Amino acid sequence: MTWLSHSLLNWAAAAVALFWFVGAHNRLVRLRSSALQAYGALDALLVRQLDFVQTSLDAQAAIGEPPPAADTALQAAAGQARTVLGVTRTRPLDPAAMGALTTALRVLLAAWERVHPDELVSFEADGTLSRPASLLGPRESGASASPAPSAPMAWPEPSALVEITRAQFNAAVLQYNAAIRQFPAIFVAWAFRLRAAAPLV
Repeated sequence: MTWLSHSLLNWAAAAVALFWFVGAHNRLVRLRSSALQAYGALDALLVRQLDFVQTSLDAQAAIGEPPPAADTALQAAAGQARTVLGVTRTRPLDPAAMGALTTALRVLLAAWERVHPDELVSFEADGTLSRPASLLGPRESGASASPAPSAPMAWPEPSALVEITRAQFNAAVLQYNAAIRQFPAIFVAWAFRLRAAAPLV
């Protein structure tokens, strides 16, 4: 009788552990999928921003005058951003890929600012107008200053939607990262090689 009781307890414990393991795994997969879906929406809006930049460059080229150096730099930055965006699209939750995209977009936006210094409008994460402001912040902060993760970006095409979508992606990434670091879900993440992602800041 004692052996049977111990056996039943062991099976019950194993069943509970398996149930928990499957539940934890499914939760992490859902959070990861949410982050991927959020990036898909953001990717489409980033492509739209690059198309907006390219349209403005094409309009300038149609005039027939030699492009100024600032326009040439903007063209190069747009091409680089489009290339990096294509790479990031295949692995959007890879921190290195997202870091490269963040850098490429910052270079693009800085190049746009030099060409169109009077057309800078940024929005808060909730879509409300932030302010017409320099993308890089106060000039005395220097070019190497790192913006805060919540700092609005002044996109070429003034759009609250892209900033809202960026905030949604970042929130999904932070939620996913928090989940895979929780105990004991961290063991599930380790078993399935679920790695922390990086937000677009």
